[in-house]
Amino acid sequence: MAISELELPSDVVAHSLAGPEQLAQALAERVAKALDYAVNSHGSASLVVSGGRSPTAFLEALSTRELDWAKVQVSLADERWVDVADPDSNEGLLRRHLLQNEAADAQLLGLYQPADTLEQAAKLAGDRLESFKQPIDVLVLGMGNDGHTASLFPNSPLLAQGLDVDGTDHCLPMLAPTSPEQRITMTYSLLASARVQCLAIQGSSKLETLRQAMRLETLQMPIRAFLHSPLEIYWCP
Repeated sequence: MAISELELPSDVVAHSLAGPEQLAQALAERVAKALDYAVNSHGSASLVVSGGRSPTAFLEALSTRELDWAKVQVSLADERWVDVADPDSNEGLLRRHLLQNEAADAQLLGLYQPADTLEQAAKLAGDRLESFKQPIDVLVLGMGNDGHTASLFPNSPLLAQGLDVDGTDHCLPMLAPTSPEQRITMTYSLLASARVQCLAIQGSSKLETLRQAMRLETLQMPIRAFLHSPLEIYWCP
């Protein structure tokens, strides 16, 4: 299956790349240009990226792009509620793979907050985002085979709240079906404010997930909420 076979909404642009390295480079180039434009137009820029293992090559490619990184704020679409030193920490991922090379001067605003409960940690993370440049200039999301994006998982108790287009919360506590289960996620109302929205996926199974999401009349697959945005999809086999 190829991405050209999907009947995507007219305001969704799809880029088909030869492989993971080409995807990482193309996405890094697009993001760098958008950040540079924001810095030149507004004096600063904000970037939100997904965590996990998938974006490592993209983050490393982006770290080598030349722009005024000291004027760029970086945060995460979601975070595992573990210490930053933990191997599962998304903030740790950014520190190892993005805040290097040219991007070493970027301003990182992480979501992890020590607290007594996950709910308290999510509230503290949301409060911290009050100082983050909004609307977001550039958003880069990933997607799971179950249709989740960020940590907006199907069947999560707070999913409807997380996908509320008029929601006022910046962050919510979420439980993932895989370890580490406790997560903090940015909400749809904040993520969808991004001026440039990108989705990076790989493999035919992810295309099938998108096909299923577009056929649903409900938001059982949370990625569906983003498929009618001015979205740019970067895909490779």
